[in-house]
Amino acid sequence: MMSDEPAPPLQTGRASWRLWLAVLAAGVTGGLAGISLVGLLRFVQHLAYGYGGGHLISPVSFLQGVTAASPLRRWLVMVCCGVVAGAGWWALRRFGRPLVGISRTLTEGGAELPAGSTLIHALLQVVTVALGSPLGREVAPREVAAVATQAVADRLGLAADERRIVVACAAGAGLAAVYNVPLGGALFVLESLLLSFSWRGALCALASSAIAAALAEMVLGHGWQYHIPAWSSTHGLLWWSLLVGPVLGLAAAEFNRLIDWARHRAPTDGRVLPWSLGVFGVIGLCGMVYPQVLGNGRGPVAESFGACIGLQLAVTLLLLKLFAVGAALRAGAGGGLLTPSLAIGALAGLVLGLLWNAVSPVPTAAGAFALVGGCAFLAASRKMPVTALVLSLEFTHVGYDFLVPMMVAVVGACLVRHLYARAGARAAAG
Repeated sequence: MMSDEPAPPLQTGRASWRLWLAVLAAGVTGGLAGISLVGLLRFVQHLAYGYGGGHLISPVSFLQGVTAASPLRRWLVMVCCGVVAGAGWWALRRFGRPLVGISRTLTEGGAELPAGSTLIHALLQVVTVALGSPLGREVAPREVAAVATQAVADRLGLAADERRIVVACAAGAGLAAVYNVPLGGALFVLESLLLSFSWRGALCALASSAIAAALAEMVLGHGWQYHIPAWSSTHGLLWWSLLVGPVLGLAAAEFNRLIDWARHRAPTDGRVLPWSLGVFGVIGLCGMVYPQVLGNGRGPVAESFGACIGLQLAVTLLLLKLFAVGAALRAGAGGGLLTPSLAIGALAGLVLGLLWNAVSPVPTAAGAFALVGGCAFLAASRKMPVTALVLSLEFTHVGYDFLVPMMVAVVGACLVRHLYARAGARAAAG
């Protein structure tokens, strides 16, 4: 629900200084969390697959490094990933304090993020994603930044509403830092965490995300996530977006059902170790033939945007990616779904776009279909239409002439996902 907060955005007095000091801390902790965790991620990747020369910033991508590694090494690394995931999350659930999600601590004022358990949870996510887990890395910096800022907010004695804002801003700042998406990080705070709009919340989110992205840029560089060719938008792409948006919305609703099913059935006791060994071992076997399956999905996204894969391979990778994400969550592993959702949507968009080009009199660049599909699927599956649009622009720096097809597809996808969810809820209730 969108609502304007009656209080002015800039207050005066001691309370204002404490709030903005906490916002500064949120930005700094978000930036430092992003830098340190990306550094750890790349160190483990280079060590596991033997590429990059130990450099934090390397011209060799994860997919290139994995592809260059021998098939046997890929499988052995994924077996190690299963050991780390199974033993780590079993020990955390057995001996650590119960985990509290960021969304829960924002909706339940008394819910605290347990510092030790949350930090270990974040480290496990980063290490397993670096080893090849198909889940995303973006949750870890959000959790680390939120834990640190939570302590700052408590120390400053912020009111409950101010504390809620700065903890959400810290989580958004972590996202902004790790992907170099300052505006996307700020919108994520408002659309996905605070679930409301206020001038004070907007200014705090913009400030903290800008600080975090600026800090991360000093160390990680200014490059964006995906470099795409110079496409030309066509009328065919617009018509395709209008038709495909609802299809991707229905697919996103089914994907969310898969995710919920996998998470609800994930083991929380000693069975997590054999489950993780089995699941990650099977994913490793898939990775021996298709190295694109390993990792959070950035490689398949880049290949889809560049139209480097044909129809048959795109279908195969789409099915394998769906299996890998669902199986990893079923095994009890942790991680984000932002990049995996983008990858699934990009592959689906590429498949549908290649079929469209086969019958269209005026073909469109295949990568453009992948971009629109990835944006629409991300928006519908993660329930963040505005954030997904901005993230897609910041990820790729694509021309604004693609904004209209992306918006059309996002609206269709989100509308169908919402109607599908409502119909499912009515059927369950009646």
